[in-house]
Amino acid sequence: MRIHRIPWVLLGLFGASIGSAQNNRTDWNKPFPPHKVIGNIYYVGSEQLGSFLITTPEGHILINSDFETTVPVIRAAVEKLGFRFSDIKILLGSHAHGDHMEGDALLKELTGAKVMAMEQDVPALRNMKPGGKPHPIDQVLHDGDEVKLGGTTLVAHLTAGHTKGCTTWTMKAREGDKTYDVVILGSIGVNPGFILVGNKDYPQIADDYVRSFKVLRALPCDIFLGSHGTFYGMTAKYAKLEKGGPNPFIDPAGYQAHLDLQEKNFKAKLEEQQAKGAAK
Repeated sequence: MRIHRIPWVLLGLFGASIGSAQNNRTDWNKPFPPHKVIGNIYYVGSEQLGSFLITTPEGHILINSDFETTVPVIRAAVEKLGFRFSDIKILLGSHAHGDHMEGDALLKELTGAKVMAMEQDVPALRNMKPGGKPHPIDQVLHDGDEVKLGGTTLVAHLTAGHTKGCTTWTMKAREGDKTYDVVILGSIGVNPGFILVGNKDYPQIADDYVRSFKVLRALPCDIFLGSHGTFYGMTAKYAKLEKGGPNPFIDPAGYQAHLDLQEKNFKAKLEEQQAKGAAK
């Protein structure tokens, strides 16, 4: 992730949170056991970076390529689950930060996947060129667009603020005789250093956050997932999954709790910056 108004080349220095990323001991590419979440949704990301494989009879959809150096980790996870990496037909993303979409060019090169991205994030993605490679964008998405493959439909929801085109994905997952509402959150967090008041590069950032909280609270959610496993307590839930019993990823209360926490944090930071502005 990045602080607004810094060059893209610094993006690689920032990850799940600016504070964490400043700890150079963090291994963003440390593998995590790939696993089935529910239905046709599988976790194939690293311990720190959330990537999801949605499987279909006509090929697969991947959400988040992560850092370019994370792509081999994702590939190994996909193959460990018994799927072919080359069967990824569509590549989606959560938002235009390096730790989520820097690997798009490499992943497209390896799989031929069609890369789709939210319109408002396209300028930032165009400037994301690891090793000088142009960032591929095969289809520009808009709020409410549907992405369909092999009987599965994902809906793109613009939940801007964290980036101008931050995207939350929703879909239905079926397991047994039940159908579940799945929310894969792009991000609604406010990183240290984000400018919420008087941001010349993103004047409407605060208004976008307010709108996005409303959008997110209106989404039906049984299964809460996100671009970082820490958002939804992945490590603890995976441990429970291994022990058997009810699926721990069915957690509508956890989704609301995350929104409550992030909205409280947003309001506190907004009030702090407004107060500083008034004092000048």
